[in-house]
Amino acid sequence: MIARTLFNADHESFRSAFHKFVDKEIAPFHADWEEQGYVDREVWRKAGTNGYLCPTMPEEYGGAGADKLYSVVQMEELARGGFSGIGFGLHSEIVAPYILHYGTEEQKQRYLPRLASGEMVGAIAMSEPAAGSDLQGIRSTALRQADGSYLLNGSKTFITNGWHADLVIVVAKTNPAAGAKGTSLLLVERGMPGFETGKRLKKLGLKAQDTSELFFDNVRVPADQLLGGAALENRGFVCLMEQLPWERTQIAVTAVEASQSAIDQTVAYVKDRHVFGQPVAAFQNTRYKLAELQTQVQVARVFVDKCLELVLQDKLDTATASMAKYWTSDLQCQVMDECVQLHGGYGYMWEVPITRAYADARVQRIYGGTNEIMKEVITRAMGLGGK
Repeated sequence: MIARTLFNADHESFRSAFHKFVDKEIAPFHADWEEQGYVDREVWRKAGTNGYLCPTMPEEYGGAGADKLYSVVQMEELARGGFSGIGFGLHSEIVAPYILHYGTEEQKQRYLPRLASGEMVGAIAMSEPAAGSDLQGIRSTALRQADGSYLLNGSKTFITNGWHADLVIVVAKTNPAAGAKGTSLLLVERGMPGFETGKRLKKLGLKAQDTSELFFDNVRVPADQLLGGAALENRGFVCLMEQLPWERTQIAVTAVEASQSAIDQTVAYVKDRHVFGQPVAAFQNTRYKLAELQTQVQVARVFVDKCLELVLQDKLDTATASMAKYWTSDLQCQVMDECVQLHGGYGYMWEVPITRAYADARVQRIYGGTNEIMKEVITRAMGLGGK
């Protein structure tokens, strides 16, 4: 196998420490969290106390000023263990960066330390019942009032961390007539009158992840809760597009790690499981299939690691990130399907990790923009754009 050169000794030391945290605070409870449909809030506070939330935020805002690879380490450790209910990645590497990159100084001071400590859980509300990957089609509105505040109305669905969320970045139209150019991002806190959390959504996989509906009924959002202030009114769509490459790379990171974990589990299983008097691993079909899968995952690993190098240099373009997201998530689903097959009947039992990994994988081809949208992004970068 090609040795990875992405991480240094400090990253690996951090990996070891976080692995111990996962073993103590997450692994023993995750199955119960899957049954209840959300992780216990206490794990967020413990993660904050140990410095595992928002590590890449500057120290003056409660973070550690670390590079993004520290967050990648966390993503890999959680994906390897199949702990898909933990929403640290979205909280630390999507919500917090929006505030850091676009927020006013007052907004950074108000929210980032509380996100880093685990006092607040963050979410971002993009998808709506009639608008998923097509962010230009959102219908939620936030209309400016005479006193300068915004009146927010609309609903969101499929919101990760939505059940626990204390702070939600809401994508809404502040100038509906302008289409995408009339989109803004608003900082909405739990407890604002008219803001309600709907039911937790029951999903095919990610069963411990607190995915929820959110409803906004005449929520009066103060002017200083517009992300970035007046300067970024109607510029929310630009902000969203700027952050999507990193979001899609994170999906690719978890896809590769989950795929490798599935292969490792399956190799162990086929060595131990006997059929017709010999290990399943003794059959040529088993060995060749696993060789094919391992080759593809190795190729994916090298490509994604290169994408991460570009992220660190702030050079990763949208088309390349889209390639990584679509190809690795397609591969993840292929790997899971083949590994379930090699597990035989046990691969269909929920208590077997490969079964849960199979269910968790399917959404990777949908969120962050469907893989069909990824291909559209790539073709446009090639000069082949459609209508």
